[in-house]
Amino acid sequence: MTDSKSGKLATASGAPAVAERTLELALGQQVRQLRRQNDLSINDLATAAGLSAGMVSKIENGQISPSLSTLNALAGALAVPITALFSAFEDRRDASHVKAGQGVVIERRGTKAGHVYRLLGHSLRGEVTVEPYLITLEKGAAPYTAFRHSGVEFIYMLSGEVTYRHADATYRLKPGDSFLFDSGALHGPESFGKLPATYLSIIIYPRPQT
Repeated sequence: MTDSKSGKLATASGAPAVAERTLELALGQQVRQLRRQNDLSINDLATAAGLSAGMVSKIENGQISPSLSTLNALAGALAVPITALFSAFEDRRDASHVKAGQGVVIERRGTKAGHVYRLLGHSLRGEVTVEPYLITLEKGAAPYTAFRHSGVEFIYMLSGEVTYRHADATYRLKPGDSFLFDSGALHGPESFGKLPATYLSIIIYPRPQT
């Protein structure tokens, strides 16, 4: 799908678009951050760099494109290399690639009951944590319906058949079925139709503030 206004490829997702950062805005944010780290006021930085306070304010707000000589003066006043002023403009995005069979096996409460959890990736930054698991219920696995954690969970059934309990309701999951639910309620596989069974489980929750 193409966005008629921007001409860019779009998806059917309702997620808000990511705002594009200009070089001026990124430079301004970095100058402000470095100034505050050095406990300097705008006037202090302006005096040290030989600039006007109004000029520094405009730079920090991304309103002007400073010359190289101005950037060099700011870098000198902040005691950083000039390249440090551009670091905020680097477009860094998380990516996690796990090859087949290489996910990390995680010990969880259900593991002792014949539930094997293989972590398929991890998120490093951002306001939310995403944990994708490939879960295998082995032959002889015991039911376990006492899972409970913050966030939401999405299950996509790959093989086998499982009756999954969420709060006071149960759902029969067969290959191709999906299930999205509030994971703050007690949940877990209550009974099994065919084992072994495998399903993809994606848990999403707010990243704890440090």
